[in-house]
Formats: sequence, C-alpha cells, structure tokens
Amino acid sequence: MGIPAAVGVLVVVLAWLAGPGLFGIGPDVVGAPVQAQVTKPADCSSGAAAETVRFQLGGKEREGTLNGCGHGKDEHLQVIVPDDAAAEGTVAVTASESTTGSHDARAPIALALLVFACFCGGMYAYLVVRGPGRLALLS
Repeated sequence: MGIPAAVGVLVVVLAWLAGPGLFGIGPDVVGAPVQAQVTKPADCSSGAAAETVRFQLGGKEREGTLNGCGHGKDEHLQVIVPDDAAAEGTVAVTASESTTGSHDARAPIALALLVFACFCGGMYAYLVVRGPGRLALLS
C-alpha cells in the first residue's frame, strides 16, 4: 500500500513543480489594450486563420495580425498589443476577450483532479493486491 501512495504523492509534487504550463494554462499576455478595426477578415474553415487589423499606437496608425477568424470587414474590436512590439512593421496582436479571466480556477481544479486520479489509481492497486477474497464490500 505504501508504494502506490508514494507514487501518487510523487506525481502530485512533480505536477506542482511543473507549474500551470502542465495543464495548458499559459501566462498572461502583457500589453496595452487598444481598439482595432478588421481590414482583412479570415474564414474559419482554414486551419491557421489570421486576420489583419489596423489600430493606433503611439499616435501612429499600425497594422497587425490577429490569430483568429470570424470577424467582419471593418468590424471594431479590442486587441492586446504586446509591450515589446517593434516600432515598425506588422505586430502580432491577440484578442482581449481571449485573455480575460484565463487564470481563474483552472489550475487548482486540474491539480485537484490529478490528486483524485492518483488516489483512485492507488486504491485500485491496493484492491488488486489484496485479492478477490477480501472484497466483501463489493459483493
């Protein structure tokens, strides 16, 4: 019984040390929210859809690529321009609604589910090791 418990604890500790990236939760996008206008919309049927947007940054009109689809031409939306954006050229921007609230309770819930899965696996291993003669509760 000690080995499954130790393996479960080891898995949980390693998952905790790996951080939120293990559960597919990335860091916040650091940047300034600005209003943008879609100049070249993209169809959602293609796999790597990217739209072209126009926005004002530092008093100059800039152009950016938005990794998304489904917006209409001349539609206004809010995008996040990274702080380290180049002074010239096209800037890769993200939709602001895709980053809002992205670090809610997903990481703790994912870790709790991992703990529960480790517990269930350990209990299954314990019941298998005990053998079928002692499973009076299940019969």
